[in-house]
Amino acid sequence: MGLSIAKNYFYSVIYQVISILLPIITIPYVSRVLGSEGVGINAFTNSIVQYFVVFGGLSFSIYGNRAIAYVRNDAQSLDKTFWSIFYLKTATAFLSIIAYLVLVIFIIDKYALFYILQSLYLLAVVLDISWLFMGLEQFKKLAVRNTLVRLVGAACIFIFVKEPTDLWKYIFILSFAHLAGQVSMWFYLPRIITYRKIRWTDIQAHLLPAIHLFLPQLIIQVYLVLSKTLLGIYSTPNEVGYFDSAEKVVKLILSLLTALGLVMMPRISNLHASGDDRQVKEYIRNSFEFLTYMSIPIMFGLMGISNEFVPLFFGQEFEKSSLLMSILCPIIVFISWSNVLGNQYLLPTGKTKQYTYSVASGAFLNLILNLLLINMFESIGVALSMLVSELTVTVVQFYFVRKDFKISNFFDQIWKYLISGLVMLIGLRFIGNMLGSAIITIILQIIVGSIVYVLLLLLLRSKVTYDYWNIIKRKVENYLK
Repeated sequence: MGLSIAKNYFYSVIYQVISILLPIITIPYVSRVLGSEGVGINAFTNSIVQYFVVFGGLSFSIYGNRAIAYVRNDAQSLDKTFWSIFYLKTATAFLSIIAYLVLVIFIIDKYALFYILQSLYLLAVVLDISWLFMGLEQFKKLAVRNTLVRLVGAACIFIFVKEPTDLWKYIFILSFAHLAGQVSMWFYLPRIITYRKIRWTDIQAHLLPAIHLFLPQLIIQVYLVLSKTLLGIYSTPNEVGYFDSAEKVVKLILSLLTALGLVMMPRISNLHASGDDRQVKEYIRNSFEFLTYMSIPIMFGLMGISNEFVPLFFGQEFEKSSLLMSILCPIIVFISWSNVLGNQYLLPTGKTKQYTYSVASGAFLNLILNLLLINMFESIGVALSMLVSELTVTVVQFYFVRKDFKISNFFDQIWKYLISGLVMLIGLRFIGNMLGSAIITIILQIIVGSIVYVLLLLLLRSKVTYDYWNIIKRKVENYLK
């Protein structure tokens, strides 16, 4: 990867992690103050508002990113594209807000206050212009501004959330911090965009392409959020809390990996628009190799420390989350792969139909499995359903790209990663069983696990490991000269 991509990947990692990391940092405190019931109520009510968020956003996070990348070298086209998409997104967002308020005021008779506080996420949809900065590959602005806003939000949680009855304060702080993060990005806008009058035909030109991308985004939302909704309906808030806590940790790890997709999408969109498909395929192969190299040890590593991590991090009440986390860990690999094939290749190259089929297959299977398994296995059933659905999405995407890539080339090094990861997992469980749940145990597990994985890959002559080793070696030699 080039230097600019590496820098943007770094900032993209920060941007993605901040939205999850700061709540994760507060979870050991919040889970003990609010308990599994309070955590579950927040997760359940938030799952409802997320349906309206996806309708209001109408895929503009991805579509806007791609559209801006296509025209970013033409200032006039850039201005017109931005304002056209923004006005269209504002209209769809306000329709979604109205529908949500009707639901909350006239239909829902439980958790009304919490639903009202969650509505700030919908207002944030209106003001979200992060897609502009992603399309321009200006990830540093997103990372810095949102980091500051979210840090203030995290501090407010520790200051104001003191007992279970403060659940409403917790929800307000999270939703308002998200809104403030979107507002903060507007201070950069005058330096980039000039206001231009927009005609209806300019707006209309983006409507159908955005709708085409909206369907897969809606489907993705189904199997990301529907699980918590169904679990909240057919089980208890506590079960939602167990699953939500385990999923949050896995999604945090995933954000470190899939952040590369946000960086690669505008770059590949721009290359595809200029006809450089050879470079596009080269980027995809390198991205897949890098994410495989990283995701497999992270999967085994998280499995290896889950028994010690969960009671220390969430508290003894969340012991069940340890098992759920282990079940969910393989999706780290599956989603990393589908991020490359789907978000980095199918979408930027205009193969939206194939992308839609892949996520639809996963969503359909997820819904069926949830309905079959929740009554019998509760949160465990939800975790198993998500695991199978993510595997399905990835397999279908491999099928769609089989004519563009030689699939076997993607996996020529994977046996080395699997062997090294399994040996690392055995070592982590040995340390955990010997020392028990403590901070020093987890630190030791992470250090030893990382060393074992890298050393084994050096012995097995892993290509990626040797590439990085040679880069570090050359830099050290140049420094010593």
